[in-house]
Amino acid sequence: MMTDNPTSTPLCRLDELNDPGSKGILYQGLSLFAVRQGQQVFVYQNRCPHRGIPLEWTPDNFLDSSGRLIQCATHGALFLPESGECVSGPCSGEYLRQLACTVRDGQVWLE
Repeated sequence: MMTDNPTSTPLCRLDELNDPGSKGILYQGLSLFAVRQGQQVFVYQNRCPHRGIPLEWTPDNFLDSSGRLIQCATHGALFLPESGECVSGPCSGEYLRQLACTVRDGQVWLE
């Protein structure tokens, strides 16, 4: 049985994320977002490595039309949800800043 890590912080409930889906989160002054792909959730800083600007099209909308890739609304750069690697666009080969998280007890926890 897992015990709560005293340094963990709940960010959101898993059921707040569509599958696939994304959600913007403001945490201690940091703009973050979570992406859900099945039972996996990935958390990133909401900042494009190309221009340092927020990624979303509209609130909580960080994914392309397929729901499989993270997309920057400004320049169309595409990122892999699993690693944050830019696979298309002006910042190809660069990465989003990923934050460690876990899913347990129906919540997404920042480690």
